[in-house]
Amino acid sequence: METESKIDFRRALEALRNGVPNRDAVSALGSNQPDAEKAFLQRLTAVQTFAGEGKQVPGLLIAGGFGAGKSHSLDYFEHLAVSKNFVCSRVVISKETPLFDPSKVYLAAIDGAVVPGLSGQAIREIALRLQPEGRKYAEFVEWANRPTSGLSEMFMATLLLHERLNNDPELLDHITNFWSGEPLSISRIRLGLKQIDCTGAYSLKAIKVKDLALQRFLFVSRLILAAGYSGWVLLIDEIELVGRYSILQRGRSYAELARWMGRVEGETYPGLTAVATITDDFGLAVLQEKSDRDRIGARFRAKETVEYTTLAGRAETGMRIIERETLTLKAPDELSLADTYQRIKEIHGKAYSWDPPEISTVEASMRRQMRSYVRRWVNEWDLRRLYPGAELSTEEEQRMGPTYEQDESLEELSESD
Repeated sequence: METESKIDFRRALEALRNGVPNRDAVSALGSNQPDAEKAFLQRLTAVQTFAGEGKQVPGLLIAGGFGAGKSHSLDYFEHLAVSKNFVCSRVVISKETPLFDPSKVYLAAIDGAVVPGLSGQAIREIALRLQPEGRKYAEFVEWANRPTSGLSEMFMATLLLHERLNNDPELLDHITNFWSGEPLSISRIRLGLKQIDCTGAYSLKAIKVKDLALQRFLFVSRLILAAGYSGWVLLIDEIELVGRYSILQRGRSYAELARWMGRVEGETYPGLTAVATITDDFGLAVLQEKSDRDRIGARFRAKETVEYTTLAGRAETGMRIIERETLTLKAPDELSLADTYQRIKEIHGKAYSWDPPEISTVEASMRRQMRSYVRRWVNEWDLRRLYPGAELSTEEEQRMGPTYEQDESLEELSESD
């Protein structure tokens, strides 16, 4: 047990040294952003309060500079959410997962889902916890079969088959895979309905890829509640990559941000809330200097279609959220630095069974991020442990930042396009 504890502490130090938080580092350090933590906990409470009323809780957009602790905060939020019985999904915006493509965001969310107390394929594990004789399940089925649910009848049919065809494990796998984002042919569903004498009970039609992804989000957010979980939290990291898209895809991405922040009129995902991160200079560097705030709405409306007129309004809402509604992470002050210093000193001591000496600290600076302090402390204690008595000096790392130059490699058409 002692050896395992040392390994955990060393793993935490390695993550801190590299500036990439992991579970061990997050668990050891906790959060030094009380305002963000409070706002997040309020949203978790609101999800538990309003999910049964069919309401979506507004999301939270966190801003900060490079190394300010945005990713660390998301990792900490994941720990908090899972401890309160929420399913949590981490989605990192990238070339493979562009924000403007709901189908790829959904696949990433399911692939990165953490289910409290369970491992394995998320949707399959969640579906196993459904209790067909229970009240929550009955409410779920009743909602799914309403004409106002917003679901294709494919979901109603697969839900019925999942409940009744326990003797066909192959079809059950196909169904949970469909809920997870994989294709399922209408002919296979019809064959299943024939097995339970329900042929013709549903009007099954093909669904557009984008519409199917959004319906999956809607269905799974309710499925999670029906299985007895508190709700579903999406943690969306590195929104700033949007700044490197073309103007068309930036506009679509702002519209998607509005969706996940719960600001699209007439569209809600009860049981789901989202936290997203973005760099603190995005508004100036992209919305202003690239003139997105002035150009995108006009560009979309000029196409004179209902789809693009709707997108224009949603994109403008997304941009307003970035400009006016972000919660900016605080730079480290003397108190938070002292607390973090002591925690890391204790971790280093436990990791290597020694008593780390006191080392000189640097005064808090608005321009220096917590990552810089932490890396310096870890590296210096490493050197002092390996080379006791040696004269040491450490160089301050160069602060890096994102670029917002358009990247043509990010311009491949999405599946929904």
